[in-house]
Amino acid sequence: MNVRRGSTTFLKVIIFLAGIAVLALCICLPGIAVKDAKVHPETAYFLIPFLICSYGFCIAVSVALYQAYKLLTYIEKNNALSELSLKSLQIIKKCAFAVIILILIAIVGLRVLASVTDSDDAAGPTSLCLMGILATSIIAATVDALQKPLKKAPI
Repeated sequence: MNVRRGSTTFLKVIIFLAGIAVLALCICLPGIAVKDAKVHPETAYFLIPFLICSYGFCIAVSVALYQAYKLLTYIEKNNALSELSLKSLQIIKKCAFAVIILILIAIVGLRVLASVTDSDDAAGPTSLCLMGILATSIIAATVDALQKPLKKAPI
């Protein structure tokens, strides 16, 4: 029991640190976007869609982190096979799909931006976006694999 409590506490600390990183990104993002719009005024009209997509991403990740924190709390209280943990897993999976959709929208925006401005090459950011989709898909598949036994378990 002590090992489980230590590992869940460690994971809770990691989730908390990731939440701080997401919060810092939300705070710094408008300043970075405005500076970029001043440097590149010809692409300033991409500022609002970029911020909407970025904040949607931050909200989805924050909700998923909160649900993961709640799930670890259920595990600590020996309620891992409860209806509440199943609900948390479902919300995490929905957030993963929302992140994938937002990343796909960002790829489309990058491609449009690259076609509008002849000097930009979107291959690097597009490959990073595809790696993000792969990582998020792995998380969604893992959550789905965890959900199946919980749905069959007698609660």
